[in-house]
Amino acid sequence: MSESETSNVRLGQYAVLPGKRDLYYGGEWRKPNGGYSRSLNPANQDDLGPVAIADAIDVDRAVTAAQSAFDSWRYLSPSDRAGALRALAESVRANAEEFALIDSIDGGNPVSEMTKDAYIAAAQIDYFAGLVHELKGSTLPASASSINYSVREPLGVVARLVAYNHPLMFLAGKLAPAIAAGNTVVMKAATQAPLSGYRLAELVDATLPRGVVNILSGERACGEALVSHPLVRKAALIGSVATGTAILKAAAEKIMPVTLELGGKNPLIVFPDVSPETAIDGAVAGMNFTWAGQSCGSTSRCFVHKSIYDQVVSGISEHIFARHQCGNPMDPKTTMGCLVSEEQFDKVIRFIRLAQDEGARLVCGGHRSTDPALARGWFIEPTVFADVTPEMHVFKEEVFGPVLSIIPWNDEDTLFEQVNSVEYGLTASIWTRDLSTAHRAAARVQSGYVWINQTSSHFLGAEFGGYKKSGMGREEGLSELLEYTQIKNVNVKLS
Repeated sequence: MSESETSNVRLGQYAVLPGKRDLYYGGEWRKPNGGYSRSLNPANQDDLGPVAIADAIDVDRAVTAAQSAFDSWRYLSPSDRAGALRALAESVRANAEEFALIDSIDGGNPVSEMTKDAYIAAAQIDYFAGLVHELKGSTLPASASSINYSVREPLGVVARLVAYNHPLMFLAGKLAPAIAAGNTVVMKAATQAPLSGYRLAELVDATLPRGVVNILSGERACGEALVSHPLVRKAALIGSVATGTAILKAAAEKIMPVTLELGGKNPLIVFPDVSPETAIDGAVAGMNFTWAGQSCGSTSRCFVHKSIYDQVVSGISEHIFARHQCGNPMDPKTTMGCLVSEEQFDKVIRFIRLAQDEGARLVCGGHRSTDPALARGWFIEPTVFADVTPEMHVFKEEVFGPVLSIIPWNDEDTLFEQVNSVEYGLTASIWTRDLSTAHRAAARVQSGYVWINQTSSHFLGAEFGGYKKSGMGREEGLSELLEYTQIKNVNVKLS
């Protein structure tokens, strides 16, 4: 057995994990020049086997393979590209339960939710397969002796770097618009949860031409080499503001387009015409405790009108713990998983302690799970702070953990001043029974994606993206497909 393979015997209960652990590019599995690290189960620290680490040499080889494939893939008919995408979508859908187990073991989120991720990824691939014929140009009035028209052409090799909270969904779903537009792509799997990327590569190998989709695992050096490579024509990231800033700097050197979906410190705004019970239900749902709060769209700042504030604060703990308690991510009954790593766990604990030091009132949680069965994992109880003020770090900064802040409000102008005072602007959730209030609030929040009387849902075709430091560009709709193209204008003089 090679160093890069995983023994089902050695892993025992983890037999579902992929056996191939090398880099996949050019239609082949390749040994990493950068060597191997190890993957650990965040729920109990079990060793999950080797992980290939791509370095700059590996990246260069992968990008070169993608460039070679681009020369033929770009000229494949839109219908043929769509057919290949649909075959991949069906394969992902057929293996949804396997992907769910891999991501749950590797990333710590509940297996029942990860199954949904696989189906969402398949739906996204199908969606972009159906849009290939929308890559249209246009004609312009010229003269009796000339014709002017435009065409959309692919960019070339593009790079996509994804986050760990939806490993398979981001890898599989986000490759779709890039290759649907005729590009080839090098995908970098999440550093903290790369294992589903190896299984996806096996499906890619069976459904797509060699080199069209290439999947690397690695750390920061891999991402930096990928973004700065001279043959990479576009980069897209789902990740942190710090990483997005680094990509923008590298892209500036190359004059290269980027798409960034970054962090959020998202507001959930409760108006006085909403019942306390409804407000509580919305606040708990919006925080995405199922994912241990590891969601860029989590509405982690809950602004509640003073007329119902005390009722919401006093009732929220019971509601949370009736729905969300830490548990083994592989148990289908589990409704809340763990943080992805020790580093993330320590970061969240620091935020909790800092919030207490700054005067926020701890309503519930605030500690590691006390369940003995979870003692080796990175589990933190659902945590709620009340009486949070704009000066506190927990108000301003993204925690990316199960920490909800509740803020009272009374004056609407002051409310929106506080809502919009942070550097993020990804999502917002507005709760009211009055239509005029809802539209007025939606117009005043500085967020790219707004829910009214709901949270967290995404809709195929609805453009997702943020304002300010939450990113640039839009995804999940037609514009994402178009952003993987460039326009060429052609003027023809008729003899």
